[in-house]
This record gives sequence, C-alpha cells and structure tokens, in this order.
Amino acid sequence: MASIESPYLSALSENQSIIRETIREFCDEKIRPFIMEWDEAQKFPMEVFKELGNLGYLGILVDEKYGGAGLGYAEFAIIIEELAKVDPSIALSVAAHNGLCTNHIFRFASEAQKERFLPELTTGKRIGAWGLTESSSGSDAGSLQSFAEKESNYYLLNGSKNFITHGTVGGTAVVMAITDKSKGRKGISAFILEKGMEGFIAGKKENKLGMRASDTTQLIFENCKVPVENIIGNEGEGFIQAMKILEGGRISIASLSVGLAQGALDAAAKYSKERKQFGKTLSEFQAIQFKLAEMQTNIDAARMLTYKAAFLKDENKPNLKEAAMAKLFSSEIAEKAANEAVQILGGYGYIKDFPVEKFYRDVKLLTIGEGTSEIQRVVIAKELLKEI
Repeated sequence: MASIESPYLSALSENQSIIRETIREFCDEKIRPFIMEWDEAQKFPMEVFKELGNLGYLGILVDEKYGGAGLGYAEFAIIIEELAKVDPSIALSVAAHNGLCTNHIFRFASEAQKERFLPELTTGKRIGAWGLTESSSGSDAGSLQSFAEKESNYYLLNGSKNFITHGTVGGTAVVMAITDKSKGRKGISAFILEKGMEGFIAGKKENKLGMRASDTTQLIFENCKVPVENIIGNEGEGFIQAMKILEGGRISIASLSVGLAQGALDAAAKYSKERKQFGKTLSEFQAIQFKLAEMQTNIDAARMLTYKAAFLKDENKPNLKEAAMAKLFSSEIAEKAANEAVQILGGYGYIKDFPVEKFYRDVKLLTIGEGTSEIQRVVIAKELLKEI
C-alpha cells in the first residue's frame, strides 16, 4: 500500500532514506502477510526478530563494537514509524527491546557488562525485557516494592513486575528494585537478570485488547540470586537511570503513534477512493475530505514534534519537555486517526479483514504505556514553568 508522504521526509539524509526503504521492504515481505495470524494466536514471531537482528535493527542505538548499528534517535524514529504503519505490535517490541533493556545497558552499564550482554541483544540471540512497573506502582514509579537484599557476593531479589514486554520470550532483563528502603527513590537500584536464574519466573501472560503479537507478562522473583557484578552502576542510581531511559522511550512511542496514524490514514484514503455511494466515491464527499485533511495535518504536526525531540536527543540537548510533548500529542492524534479510519470504512472498519480494525485495537495502549497522557501533561507543565 502506498503511503501519503509528508514533504518533511524529503529532508532525510541519504542514509536515512536507505534505512526507510529497507525497513519498508522488510515489512512488506516478512510482516504484512502474517499480521492477523500472529494477532489471533498472540504469537511473538521470534524468527522475524532474528532477521531484524541480522539487519542491525535490534541494536539501533548501540555502538558497532558491541554489534550494534551505531545510529541515533532520528533513525530509531524512522524504523519504528515504518514498522508501526504495518504492524504496531512488532514496532512496540522493537521499540522496547532497543529503547529500554538494550539502551539501559548501553548507557549505564560497565564496560565488562556491555561486552558480556550487548552482543547477544544487538544480534537477536536474546530478546530484552525491562522491569519497572508493579501492581502497586504504575504512574507512581517510585513506589515500587520489589526488594534486593545484599548477601555477600549476590543480591537476594524478591517481588514482581507487571505488564512487562518480553517477559516470556526475553532472555535478558533489566529490573529496578529497592536496595535501601530508608532512601525512597534514591534507594532504588538497577540489575541485569538472565533467564534461567534461580527464582526468576515468568508469570501470567496477559490476554490483551491489542498489540497481541508483542509478548506481555508478569515477572516474579522468589529469592532470586543476582550476582553483585550484575548491578548497573552503584546502589541507589536505578531510578535516575530509569527516568533517563523513559525520555527516549517517549520518543519511540511517539514514533510508533505517528506510524500507526499514518497507516490508518493510508488505509482510509485508499478505501475512500474505491468505495462508491450515491454514484460517487467516498473521497468526493466533503465530509470525508475534511476527515482526511485533519488526519494528515495532525500526523505531520506529530511527526515534526517527534523528530524535534529525536534531534535534540541525538545532540545531547535537554529534551524532557519535547519528548513528553511528542508522546502526548502523537498518541492522542493516533487515537483520533484510528477512530476516524474506522468511521470512514463504516461496517467494514469493524471487520478483521480490513487493517483499520487492528489499528483501532492497538492504538489505545499508546496513551497509557511509557507514561500516561496525564503524566506527560504533568512533565510538560513542570518544565514549562521552570522556563518562566
């Protein structure tokens, strides 16, 4: 399916344009034919992720010396957007693997930890998970309960994590836990866990509304022995690390939102030119034209906000407000785009044979994950008021 292009995309570099075309071809060949099969079965397509690893798309932000692609957030945004146009659930998994677990290790781990864990993550030999959210701590991330107590040469970790992407299929996980209850958020540390560790258990797999090919599971820790050399940085640095990682995570979800919205618009516009009512195509009716015009305007604005945040991130400039703005606006206009696409297709928009039905189910997560819309508004307002 042809995509309605934004003139802004003509400003991409030659390398960025090549990346975009490569991932588009991959999506058409390896993902598009199997979307509903994976969705219905809630199947995580491991074979596809191994191929993405071979292409360098599971180590997008990681230096080449660790097997990564050595690219920036602008390229990350391009890749996630293109994946999301076709299957948002695959885009979500690629975003989580790259932007959370793998990026946390790359940015904050020791050289020895990077050399040990990154090559398998960047090549797709292992899929990464990242654990912050718990049943009692969602938006209030600092109120987590998982506790790691130091015992000579290891930490004894107890607790659980909820809504963890790749909780079942992940081989490596970065997990936040309290190491000093008296220090609040400053007593939270980050650890690297590996599948097979004693007491490290994948719990219930969630049966979700959308994003069904992206594995989401509870993680349980029952006297899990974590070697002391697996702590990332020093004790008490985990929460600060996690907040820095979430800045980039917001950019990836904004990119995913732009891609989903664009996919919904493309499908709706194509249908509107084929479907006839009262002797005219739907695209000839002004009511439909206005819907399409608003969708395209919102998508272009969301894309601009997203790339602005990505460019700032790549230049190591402050981007907390910009990332939150991009995530907030992009996720909310994606909701509107998916809703309008279903409306344009009418009854067919409610049928699984047409892609907008899946976009409509997938989109809701985007205003919740990586910080709800309400949390984004809190972040934006705080940063705005600092500047006045």
